[in-house]
Amino acid sequence: MVKDKNYLIHRIRQKQNFLCIGLDPDLSKIPDQFKCSSTPLLDFCKLVVESTKDLAVAYKINIAFFENHGASGWEQLELLLNTIPEECFVIADAKRADIGNTSSQYATYYFKKLNVDALTLHPYMGVDSIQPFLNFADKWSVILGLTSNPGSADFEKLKMEDGTYLFETILEKFKNAGDINQLMFVIGATQGDLMKKVRSIIPDHFLLIPGVGEQGGDLNETITNLRNQDEGILINVSRKILYPNGLNTTIQDIRSSVLNYATAMKKYF
Repeated sequence: MVKDKNYLIHRIRQKQNFLCIGLDPDLSKIPDQFKCSSTPLLDFCKLVVESTKDLAVAYKINIAFFENHGASGWEQLELLLNTIPEECFVIADAKRADIGNTSSQYATYYFKKLNVDALTLHPYMGVDSIQPFLNFADKWSVILGLTSNPGSADFEKLKMEDGTYLFETILEKFKNAGDINQLMFVIGATQGDLMKKVRSIIPDHFLLIPGVGEQGGDLNETITNLRNQDEGILINVSRKILYPNGLNTTIQDIRSSVLNYATAMKKYF
């Protein structure tokens, strides 16, 4: 199955939402019923996917929550990916990128062995550090542009000599580095005052948008300012979906939270 821009457009319009569910399986937060298992991360995430796949446009797997558990975590990650239906769009959130030969190893692992559809990447070592990922023409490279965390001001919002922000330079530098069917950018939902500036630089690219939910980004502002004629946005929600009632959260609660977000987005169709 080719998961290009047209695939994403179709999936969004079919589902009538932009929802990307973040899979961040934190052992200190997941329901107790999973903690006795030898594969708690797998069991929890698998049940989340099974109960939400009819609503979700995509899933973003936060690699850190698996990596933290060493060999067992990596094994559960690989098993999880084998259980996610082929028609689902899967993003590995690993924020990789390095010198060419190292990036090639990362790209081969995530795109060939794990066969994820997209991988998050940091841009700060330059275009050549991203090129090995772009060599996989049927996969998406998701580049950090303007992130949702307060620390985005430390570097991404630094003013350049010409008065523009550093993140603008990044968007300009990378927007033509690959095909529009393989380049996506991370833009935080907490960056309301800069959203129109982002779209003026990359009007046609897809955006992965964190920050709606726990970080307080405004859903209406995000959709109004960042959606384009091709839909063009995947809105990620993690903690507010996985743990809406803290330690008392049930799978039914997770399903209800997803329904709430999907319903809120549906009014834009």
